[in-house]
Amino acid sequence: MLFDTAHIDNTLCKKILSIQNIDFETLGTLEELIHSDGYQIENIEAQTDTIPSKADGYVAIVILGGPMAVYDETNYQYLSKEQELIRDAIKNEVPVLGICLGSQLIAQATGGRVYRGPKKEIGWFNVTLTPNGHESLFKGIKTKTVRVFQWHGDTYDLPSTANIMAFSNLYPQAFKVGSAIGMQFHLEVNRKMIERWIQEYSQEINKEHIKSDDILLPNKAKEIRDSYDRCKVVYSNFSKMIDKFRGKDIGAR
Repeated sequence: MLFDTAHIDNTLCKKILSIQNIDFETLGTLEELIHSDGYQIENIEAQTDTIPSKADGYVAIVILGGPMAVYDETNYQYLSKEQELIRDAIKNEVPVLGICLGSQLIAQATGGRVYRGPKKEIGWFNVTLTPNGHESLFKGIKTKTVRVFQWHGDTYDLPSTANIMAFSNLYPQAFKVGSAIGMQFHLEVNRKMIERWIQEYSQEINKEHIKSDDILLPNKAKEIRDSYDRCKVVYSNFSKMIDKFRGKDIGAR
């Protein structure tokens, strides 16, 4: 039996690895955007599946959020494996997108320091885009300030090699190191995801004296729609990094 090796190679060149650190923090709206570009998604559950140490065979890696602390590697040994994979991906110029916990893993893997911040950001907050951000990851977003959905308590001191692309009044919010991009905020969320997080993290928001209605009121529908539009912009810019890695003619897209 003859195999179409060209087809097999093309399939391998269209695979994106998604790492979930907890089952209800998913790709969200990113999933449909990735599939619309013809990419396959290989999803790994970090707590139960084997995490590859090498980025071979993937055109990009997406590392999602979770309530774990990067600095608590004793209890979450798989976080060390994810950092090993991040370093290999950067070494081989494989694009990496880390969201929330994923961004914290990138920060620590590249020489930064992750720690508990003085104040949690849970809900909708404004972040400011830097000129570097407007020229790269957020290219196409006209405003300097955008409203985004947050759910994190940890922050980071970034390595000197980091290019900061967004920040809030409290913390750095988006950055790039080599081929890796980290974002503390969640552009990928939809209403269903936020409702699930409110349920799953109810003890946390009660402890922080945050009302669930303040996170998701009927008038938050506009924020969710805007978040989706910005997610499309960010994904489009990230996909250009993938195109470059694959050696495509970006102008032909």
